[in-house]
Amino acid sequence: MSASANLSPNRDDRRALVVVFLRGAADGLTLVAPVADDNYHKFRPRLAVKKSDAVPLDDTFGLHPNLRALQSAWQEGDLAIIHGAGGESDTRSHFEAQDLMEHGGPTAGGWLGRFLRTRGPAPSPLAAVALAPTLPESLSGAPSAAAFESLREFAITDTRKGAHQEDFTRELQRLYALEEGALHDAASHTFEALRRIEAIDTKASPANGAVYEEKYPFAQGLRQIAQLIKADVGLDAASIDLGGWDSHFTQQTLIEPLMLQLATGLAAFRRDLGPRMATTTVVVMTEFGRRVAENSAFGTDHGRGGAMFVMGGGVKGRRVLGGWPGLKPEMLEGPGDLPVWNNYRDILAPVLTQHGADAQSLAQVFPNFPLQPLPLYS
Repeated sequence: MSASANLSPNRDDRRALVVVFLRGAADGLTLVAPVADDNYHKFRPRLAVKKSDAVPLDDTFGLHPNLRALQSAWQEGDLAIIHGAGGESDTRSHFEAQDLMEHGGPTAGGWLGRFLRTRGPAPSPLAAVALAPTLPESLSGAPSAAAFESLREFAITDTRKGAHQEDFTRELQRLYALEEGALHDAASHTFEALRRIEAIDTKASPANGAVYEEKYPFAQGLRQIAQLIKADVGLDAASIDLGGWDSHFTQQTLIEPLMLQLATGLAAFRRDLGPRMATTTVVVMTEFGRRVAENSAFGTDHGRGGAMFVMGGGVKGRRVLGGWPGLKPEMLEGPGDLPVWNNYRDILAPVLTQHGADAQSLAQVFPNFPLQPLPLYS
């Protein structure tokens, strides 16, 4: 595949992967509640989601009512959920768990960066982006990656007082046009990416009647990712965080607004992209889950197994995957945690395969780990 093809508006088969990280250890047992499990209600007499309030998924699970905006994605088979998801480390440290998960294990670089490296040189400076002040560890080592909080930050800046921006850019283009080989190509595609970004009307209404809440930075970040995808700038991967999930105290007050942000943002993103969701995958993950039993402060402490979401990209949805052993006390781990029986790599591996990875590249992305991919697409 040539670099010029990578930036072509005719690349209908181009796939984009969007990774949403819920920092702070989101409580999967509240997001996707086992409302039919009696032990769930015994362990959480005050915090359990009531079956009558939940958005029904199947005979066992229901979404928290603040995630109702995701109901259409579920009903249309565009959303799969994996419970008991997490890493093999039993650390309760947010920093350590996030570091291990974003690196894809105890190895150098980030798992997403290594995946992008298996695809060869990045022909677009916007092949990988993070809607954040700095790049996340998952994108460490990527051939090309940019971090910004606004699309307007991705620009050529002339520090000379009084200089005309267009003249300055034109002179830079003329200068790099004299180069040959990789430098010429990289500059050419950078200027083309800049041109496409400048052509984006950031004030234009999203497509298909989608509405992104203006007061939520998370929603506005998703809106900008959607704009990049629709502008065909060569985006392969994007990362965005939604933090604040550490709910030791007054959990309901803390995370209910976050769940609303998550669901309404993702629903708007899906509606905005429309048919392009067939080639766009959204993965929602967190460093670990919360303790099964509520604590005396109306919260939950650090646990093990959490929940992951996979939306779009051809996923065979309307399923809670990975098995469910129930919440009988003898099934719990350590001080009373939901075990991890679905390693996050086994969830990411089929997603990456859907985005072009083969067995050889997966071995580079997740070295020294015996993959057992979940059947997300069958």
